Amino acid sequence: MAYKQQSLDRKINPKRGTIYDATEKNVLAVSATVETVTVNPINIKEENKEKVARAFTEIFELDYEVVLKKVKKRSSIETIIKKVDKEKTDKLRQWMQKNNITTGINIDEDSKRYYPYNDLASHVIGFCGSDNQGLDGIEAKYEEVLKGSSGKIIRVTDAKGGEIGKEGEDYIAAIDGKDVILSIDMTIQSIAEKYLKQACIDNVCTDGGNIVMMNPKTGDIIAMATYPGYDLNSPYTINQDELKNSWENLTAPERTKNLQQMWRNKAIADTYEPGSTFKLVTTSAALEEGITIPDKEGEFNCSGAIEIAGVRIKCWRHYRPHGAESLRQALMNSCNPVFIGLGQRIGVDKYYGYLKKFGFLDKTGIELPGEAKGIFLAQNKVGPVELATISFGQRFEVTPLQMVSAVSAIANDGMKMKPRIVKKIIDTKTGEIQEIQAEKTEQIISEKTAKEVLSMMQSVVAEGTGKNATVKGFTVGGKTGTSEDGVNTNKYVTSFIGVAPITDPQVVILVTLYNPTGEGGHQGGAWVILTTHSETMKNRE
Repeated sequence: MAYKQQSLDRKINPKRGTIYDATEKNVLAVSATVETVTVNPINIKEENKEKVARAFTEIFELDYEVVLKKVKKRSSIETIIKKVDKEKTDKLRQWMQKNNITTGINIDEDSKRYYPYNDLASHVIGFCGSDNQGLDGIEAKYEEVLKGSSGKIIRVTDAKGGEIGKEGEDYIAAIDGKDVILSIDMTIQSIAEKYLKQACIDNVCTDGGNIVMMNPKTGDIIAMATYPGYDLNSPYTINQDELKNSWENLTAPERTKNLQQMWRNKAIADTYEPGSTFKLVTTSAALEEGITIPDKEGEFNCSGAIEIAGVRIKCWRHYRPHGAESLRQALMNSCNPVFIGLGQRIGVDKYYGYLKKFGFLDKTGIELPGEAKGIFLAQNKVGPVELATISFGQRFEVTPLQMVSAVSAIANDGMKMKPRIVKKIIDTKTGEIQEIQAEKTEQIISEKTAKEVLSMMQSVVAEGTGKNATVKGFTVGGKTGTSEDGVNTNKYVTSFIGVAPITDPQVVILVTLYNPTGEGGHQGGAWVILTTHSETMKNRE
């Protein structure tokens, strides 16, 4: 009690750690030095209070009545303004010197978060609140690492709370936060965002889109973007013109809902029906179980539809059936009846075992907030029709990250890696480096099966529904997907997942567009353009 009565503490904020991209050269988030102004009302003479309030008002462009109330308040300390540029606090210092006011006004060093590239990787990086606390993305997930520890100035006071000279002052330094190195490559991220934006605009995607790029060998997320992004330096500014125009008419809960939707990382927090891209999972399971082989000519026959438990399920090309097919041809043609048949032969129990192995029944564990997991029927409620629809990628939902992670396992000789978004944590004071190791989870299919699936994916791009994904100079494999966005919504999700180069996979890319309404339609094979930055690809480990 005596200590509280006889001392006055002023908090010193630490400098928040810097966030870098994978090259450790590009700064994605940094703290700039600013200053915070506080007052000790009891130490400002009564005859000076109005003059001090007027000075604050003019220098910092504040409300005079609000400031005057703080200056006159019977309290030990009041904050006048936070995180102001030194240019303005220097004007205050000059005013204090000119008016011979030396006590009662405190100017302390502070820091302000700044994002050099504005909206780049906005849904991954996240942003900070007014007190420098992380509120979303990496900023929130790594709050304890980035924030550091506050310091303080302790000043001894007299019985009335007044100062007793400078000799009674003790300074405890703040400890700055640690730096964080992401797996995101800024160059690839910017290219991914450029073409994602172009695809969403060209295809008139009313609900936006996202892209996820993963290194299958390490699990590193090379790029992750949701369109539209938002400005990290102004995170409460709405990014849609139509919404901006109606903003003033919205209630507080409606505004909050729209802001949270704008900040939402759809690649990890939202689920969607993957459609035919999921046939890669059915293919992998069927090969691994020895049910089929890639190139047995005429093994399957597409008559345009298949009947399961009294329900007739059509092929997308029911009007001109595919006829006799091998498994490779069925994947190239994205033929539903073939994969329905394979699902029935695998059976519910084994199929759900593979869903578990591929990671669809659990979260991936990526170090980002708000991750969702797949939405499937309980295994004991899956009948023949439900198994049929799952087999060709419909009537369940997964996250884009889960889909990329699963196909990355195929691209990594069957070994599944945990997605990694942070590679290193660096203590700038001690120089200590904490490496976040790449983490293997499970060998989910054999190397032989994985190579067979990759070979068939290459055929899909070379001769099948994914021809638009051909990139000169690279062996590319992939699979297109189209699905309904919910039941009876008349909205669609169209996607493409690609692997390159097939001979030694370095990257798995999933592009997902939500409700494309442009002239190109909503079929996954119609709009896909896979853009590769060759020099960047060649230089990746």
